Amino acid sequence: MTAPAPASTAPGTRRGTALVTGLDVRAANGDGTGEFWRSLLEGRGGIGPITRFDASGYPSRLAGEIARDPGEDLPGRLLPQTDRVTQLALACAAEVLRDSGLDPAGAPEYGIGVVTANAAGGFEFGQRELENLWAKGPLYVSAYQSFAWFYAVNTGQISIRHGLRGPSGVLVTGQSGGLDAVGHARRMLRKGTPAVLTGAMESALCPWGHVAELTGGRLSTADRSEDACLPFGERAAGHVVAEGGALLMLEDAASAHARGGIRPYGEVAGYAACFDPPPGSGRPTGPARAARAALADAGVEPADIGAVFAEGAAVPDLDAQEAGAIAEVFGPDAVPVTAITSRTGRPGAGASALDLAAALLAVRDGLIPPTADVGRVPASYRIDLVTGRPRPMAGDAALVLARGHGGFNSAVVVRRCGPTPR
Repeated sequence: MTAPAPASTAPGTRRGTALVTGLDVRAANGDGTGEFWRSLLEGRGGIGPITRFDASGYPSRLAGEIARDPGEDLPGRLLPQTDRVTQLALACAAEVLRDSGLDPAGAPEYGIGVVTANAAGGFEFGQRELENLWAKGPLYVSAYQSFAWFYAVNTGQISIRHGLRGPSGVLVTGQSGGLDAVGHARRMLRKGTPAVLTGAMESALCPWGHVAELTGGRLSTADRSEDACLPFGERAAGHVVAEGGALLMLEDAASAHARGGIRPYGEVAGYAACFDPPPGSGRPTGPARAARAALADAGVEPADIGAVFAEGAAVPDLDAQEAGAIAEVFGPDAVPVTAITSRTGRPGAGASALDLAAALLAVRDGLIPPTADVGRVPASYRIDLVTGRPRPMAGDAALVLARGHGGFNSAVVVRRCGPTPR
């Protein structure tokens, strides 16, 4: 990376513009960006029976599992130190660096930061070591337990492995985390950091992690994958846990163009976050406020948005709230809406990172991936849900919405940029 070029007024080149120059995805319906995107466009899902442990005695027995072992891409010495979620994050980060063409060795010492989001930490590693403690005693507990469980470990391990010594951080805001991490990374660019590797990854498909999810009362108990996650559907009765997420390289446009040879996926043009009011206050929830603030931050109007990538909680009251917010901001049935959690399941903070990746690919290709067949959508929702097949997208911008349990609301606007899209 060389010194930033003079600011330009050309689209996607002016200083302060946040470009996505590298991207990788790990999801139940696709291992890697290309496979993930093909699966979405072809309507292939990744939800199925849990195989990572015996779930026959649990009320919820389906999940979005990633079939490939991420340890295959890592040195053997790292495997005893890391939980599966960190192995997924490390494999994903290496591909993001390769995809962006950004060589840490050629960057300024503090020129690349790392910001990730995670809500669960290394649950599977923690369960295994607790079992050792109970069954054998403290001498049999791994010293790596001291950090392998921690929700900040993905940021730390990525930074160490690749020598990324710029500003770092971690966000814990539930499903909103994937968007909040990117929003924080964008602030770092505006403070002078040339590039930040950011996004979210989750994996807690073990008995301990599953019980924690069950206590929320929002998991589907369906036995068939086609009935399990029906966001905005009349039969919606809960979501499906999953593992996965997406990481991306966010670069200041002037710095990125100065190093040359980049082909951005798009621009992170707007971001906003807010909290819901206290329960019982009678005040409206926050998705509409977050959406409007993100549009204002991007300098666009609702009519400029070609698609909304919704959280799609598949819980009736939450779906009604989100649908109402979309109709309030855009007008009834005024913008195409899709919810890819119907294909991937819901991997915590990784879910909004997957939504963001899908939105970037949608603005790049001008196609909106369809929601799975959710059956009848209640007329009261007043949204134009994309189902069946991909739909051409009007315009060059998309809005991504996310909420985290406890009142977090986040929104990101992504926009196509430059004459040389990938």
